[in-house]
Amino acid sequence: MPKRKKRAGRRQYSEEFKAEAVQMLLDGHSATSVATRLGLSGTSILYRWKSNLISASGPAATALETRVHELEKELRRVEQERDILKKALAIFSQKT
Repeated sequence: MPKRKKRAGRRQYSEEFKAEAVQMLLDGHSATSVATRLGLSGTSILYRWKSNLISASGPAATALETRVHELEKELRRVEQERDILKKALAIFSQKT
């Protein structure tokens, strides 16, 4: 019967570490790059920390987060429209 290796316990992170990681995420760094830099196993933990931090901050922070998501969605839509218009302009500007 093979011996089982004893598994290391779960890592514990300080609240300060979590807050700094979330701040990096909020500053515009991608979740993947933050997780890699900090040696985290994945991005889901970052999103969980972010959610916990925002919910603990109260309703104003939650409302701001919701508004940011709405604005990001609108920005993506407007960028797509711009790209389509650029392509259309290039097509109609071609001399035939």
